[in-house]
Amino acid sequence: MDLPTEWLALLGLVFVLGAKHGLDADHLATIDGLTRYNLRCMPARARWCGSLFSLGHGAIVMLIALGVGLASAAWQVPDWLDDLGTWISIAFLTLLGLLNLRAVLTAPADEMVAPLGIKAGLLSRLQATSHPLAIAAVGALFALSFDTVSQAALFAVTATKHGGIGHSLALGLAFTAGMLLADGANGLWIARLLRRADHRARIASRVMGLMVAAISFAVAGFGLARWLQADIAQWYEGKELLVGCSVILLLGASFILGNWLARGAQLAVTEGSAR
Repeated sequence: MDLPTEWLALLGLVFVLGAKHGLDADHLATIDGLTRYNLRCMPARARWCGSLFSLGHGAIVMLIALGVGLASAAWQVPDWLDDLGTWISIAFLTLLGLLNLRAVLTAPADEMVAPLGIKAGLLSRLQATSHPLAIAAVGALFALSFDTVSQAALFAVTATKHGGIGHSLALGLAFTAGMLLADGANGLWIARLLRRADHRARIASRVMGLMVAAISFAVAGFGLARWLQADIAQWYEGKELLVGCSVILLLGASFILGNWLARGAQLAVTEGSAR
């Protein structure tokens, strides 16, 4: 992925990358699990699980940005890293799309659909925690993955062209701020749905699950097309910010659509009962 050389454009793109990273299916699934657990034992803390998870995740991003910034004078990102990252991303996104689509199609009609993630499934026991530092530690553990490390390393190396360590840390903060916005909003939304636990919440969760699956397939397909077709890759250059914002807006629209459909269904049920 080529990053822009203008500082403000680079800041904006890294912020969007952070928000997009915060909408990763593993983030959504883990925050869902943490929120469900805390809603039972620490209800007042449940809504903040997304923010705490994101802060722990962001702390690792900052450390990576600092370390790479210090070492970037003698190290360059190898060319093969971009291709490897692309194929890992395509494979994981396709699998996540299939998992979430299956979750929606097989969920019992009287239950909400929880998003599914690969790392979240492997580390599901970690979701049974309520201490703020422990929740942040779960977020930090999830940051020790190829996608997070490679993104942080890439923008840290790019930042050195603008002035060194301070700029690397600034990009780390921008990435964390975007992720905090996405994960924090997701935690609040999940806590609200779980408190309702009614027909409206079940419909909204299904819309969200389908949208996560659709976006996973779409991003994976676009990544494959960009790798196979040079003209698509050329078209994408300079449009990273636009594409990232489009993904975020699309997922945000799914929140609104899910609530709208659920509200209409709830009104229909209410009116039917009144008759």
